[in-house]
Amino acid sequence: MGTQPEQVLEDNLVKQLQELGYAFVAIKDEAALLKNLKSQLEKHNQVTLTEKEFGRVLNHLNKGGVFDRAKILRDKMQLTKDNGESIYLEFIQQEHWCQNQFQVTQQVSIEGTYKNRYDVTLLVNGLPLVQIELKRRGLELKEAFNQINRYQRHSFGSSHALFQYVQLFVISNGVNTKYYANNKHQTFKQTFYWADKENKLITQLEAFTKAFLEPCHLSKMVTKYIVLNETHKVLMVLRPYQYYATEAIIDRVKNTDKNGYIWHTTGSGKTLTSFKASQILMQLPKVHKVVFVVDRKDLDFQTSKEFNSFSAGSVDGTDDTKALVNQLSGNTKLIVTTIQKLNTAISKLRFLPKMEKLQQERIVFIFDECHRSQFGETHNRIKKFFPKAQLFGFTGTPIFAENAVKNELGKRTTKELFDECLHKYLITDAIKDENVLKFSVEYIGRYKEKEGSNTNLDIEVEDIDTKELLESEQRLQKIADYILENHARKTHSRSLTGMFCVSSVDVLIRYYELFKKRKDEGKHNLKIATIFSFTDNEEDKGANGILPTYEDDELLVAAEPTVAYTANSHTREKLDAFIADYNALFNTKFSTKDSQSFYNYYNDISKRVKNKEIDILLVVNMYLTGFDSPPLNTLYVDKNLKYHGLIQAFSRTNRLYTEQKSQGNIVVFRNLKQATDDAIALFSNKEAKDIIIMEPYEDYVTKFNEACIELQKIAPTVKSVDSLVDEEQELAFVKAFRELMRLKNVLTTFADFTFEDLSMAEQRFEDYKSKYLDLYDKVKTGTGKEKESILNDVDFELELIHRDEINVSYILKLLAKLNGATPEDQKKQKKVILDMLTGEATLRSKRELIEKFIEENLPHIDDADDVPEAFENFWAQEQQKALAAISQEEKLDPVKLQALLGNYLFTERKPLRDEVIDMVEVKPKILERKAVYERVVDKVVGFVDTFINGMGARV
Repeated sequence: MGTQPEQVLEDNLVKQLQELGYAFVAIKDEAALLKNLKSQLEKHNQVTLTEKEFGRVLNHLNKGGVFDRAKILRDKMQLTKDNGESIYLEFIQQEHWCQNQFQVTQQVSIEGTYKNRYDVTLLVNGLPLVQIELKRRGLELKEAFNQINRYQRHSFGSSHALFQYVQLFVISNGVNTKYYANNKHQTFKQTFYWADKENKLITQLEAFTKAFLEPCHLSKMVTKYIVLNETHKVLMVLRPYQYYATEAIIDRVKNTDKNGYIWHTTGSGKTLTSFKASQILMQLPKVHKVVFVVDRKDLDFQTSKEFNSFSAGSVDGTDDTKALVNQLSGNTKLIVTTIQKLNTAISKLRFLPKMEKLQQERIVFIFDECHRSQFGETHNRIKKFFPKAQLFGFTGTPIFAENAVKNELGKRTTKELFDECLHKYLITDAIKDENVLKFSVEYIGRYKEKEGSNTNLDIEVEDIDTKELLESEQRLQKIADYILENHARKTHSRSLTGMFCVSSVDVLIRYYELFKKRKDEGKHNLKIATIFSFTDNEEDKGANGILPTYEDDELLVAAEPTVAYTANSHTREKLDAFIADYNALFNTKFSTKDSQSFYNYYNDISKRVKNKEIDILLVVNMYLTGFDSPPLNTLYVDKNLKYHGLIQAFSRTNRLYTEQKSQGNIVVFRNLKQATDDAIALFSNKEAKDIIIMEPYEDYVTKFNEACIELQKIAPTVKSVDSLVDEEQELAFVKAFRELMRLKNVLTTFADFTFEDLSMAEQRFEDYKSKYLDLYDKVKTGTGKEKESILNDVDFELELIHRDEINVSYILKLLAKLNGATPEDQKKQKKVILDMLTGEATLRSKRELIEKFIEENLPHIDDADDVPEAFENFWAQEQQKALAAISQEEKLDPVKLQALLGNYLFTERKPLRDEVIDMVEVKPKILERKAVYERVVDKVVGFVDTFINGMGARV
């Protein structure tokens, strides 16, 4: 037997689960599910429910979506029994999580838009809380993920919608197994492997089941380690290293009075871990309060929102220390504050009467990013003022003897301040687990050894101590022009964003003005913004990773947005001018006139960078630590960085995002090679460089050429794709070409990329891509039996094909060139246009109409300037014809159809069945309605794809 059949995998799993303590129950449909739920709730609560009483329970359970039901699950229900007696029903025991009823069933069928049959379901007290979907060995896990997404759309929400109580999904093909929270907004990248305490992955289904699905552990994960995020109304589950870190802190508090720290690499979700630890600790009877301490610069709008989303009202975002003192002396168990306010609360005499009462209490302090301000006198003050307190720190880049910097208290390491490290999760672990991305580091400058490389820029880069050379106008101009020339390549045609960090405020001002000058000259249309603290300008503060004390607070490594009125008037005037440019670009009204307006500007920039509204953010120190923006994929560096300062800055680019973002690009205009190697050695190990840094360009060329050979084994020629005999072969082609696309996606970000280095010519690649898209179209438009096609759950990763500079506006420019050209040139240009339409996923549906315009309308246009208007008129006419055709073919009310279209475009929600049937002039029979609904919705979506999508300035 070549591969293990899915049924064997499923039966073995069910058998193992029974051995672990799950009771098997046969449930084939919703009626059996409801019957079992009644008996399990009765058993768990030790009550007997009449059918009427159970009906009231079902009404209570059948409210809201996944998020609302997660809350209902965790609350008790007050039930008035038929005899008037009032009782409380519990749906899950959270305090003693092992004391629940655990069952397993398989092949439950639920009828929704389509009838779906689910593989293995784990029930807790009769409610389906974990759904497991299996694929036979050899198939991709992503197919199981996509299958669950189909169930979400088709059947989880039907009838009593009990499957919307699912908290966790597990997907496995036997060899690889992952879990994730029930959150339909997440991507496959947000699915996780389980691991042991040493971060060794547990991927085999049998081992995963033993470690993760054991009843007590599973119940603990559901009750303790799922976070209900109030801001986004979604469920989040902790990853294994977050779980072990939290458990280690809880054990430390329960059993000792010692401190400790957690070393989890930048980008791995430390805030969620530390907050979850805070939440659990505050419920321990021996803990009086938990105080979560952040640095002032980190408590921006986004962070406050995040904290409050985990525990509403916990963040005191004001500058008023009195509010903090009231929280500390009041009943609030969990407090989020800044180290600056905490220092004031324990230092000022006026707060002493209230604060002294807390000195003998057991208070737990948790420091987010503990390598910053805590190295000053404040840390000592907190320990002295609260002798019974326990202190825990989180950091992605601890301070060791090698990178410690001396202050008035001497050289101090993280271990000296917080005692031993309780759990480690290094950058090498995170890359291996695919929780963060690798870095692709390119050093741009003279010393580059490769002959003829595009990275050979004639600029000074190394062994230069003279400020004059590093800041010469000629050097800055070359770097600015290099960035402008390569930015689209690095960011996949600006679908991702960049940051540029420079050595000082003076240099930043000159760079900004250079970029502005180039824009005024019409040489680029990038949106470039900047922000800096305008204290007296000192050369390159923080560039060497210096850790200032609290007393040096205004000069922090990642300088915070505070206004210093001792500022050099020149830099402040410049910043106001730059903010005026920003105001003109985004129609805002920010300035430096007071600290609040400046702070609002800081928050607005943060928001727009995260929303991809800013192409390049120009900074000195700000945003180089703690700032999290997944679309940011490129960091340009013209400043000296080392140790934790370097890793923190590089890590701005390593957050997971779309398939298109395959790595974090670091473009360095100074010789930081040794500094990079030293930082990697310190924060992982000396052998880790190959894991953390992307391979050189030549290695990816080799990989691409090897992948070409594999593709050509399946389809030796482009034409042979049409002759693939079955879906298995089509699936093999899709996977082989998708691998080529992934590799090309990486290659295109290198400055040296050219198709001449590859064994496949660009036109041949484009031809294969057209066949790939043909298969995608076939799956997308499949109906009836084809809905069960094995290609149905394959991810075609169309974002790797999408190039946002090619849209209808771009095609119109080409059409204008076509007008008036010689017949031979017209023929060539027409082929280019039609090939482009075929190769661009968002434009394929428009090909036929644009071809019609070229054949029938273009020959009658004399002036190329008239092409856009003529095309617009043609498009409007065709749009009206298509709408009328849908209306006539399906016998729909044209006015209602127009209204439905408008609503669909506004909400981006597919029309409901009742909305569609309401448009039909002669109402179809009940049994025909499903088919009519599907047909009409397909036509509406097709109409929007053809006539509306991709018609703007950008696709």
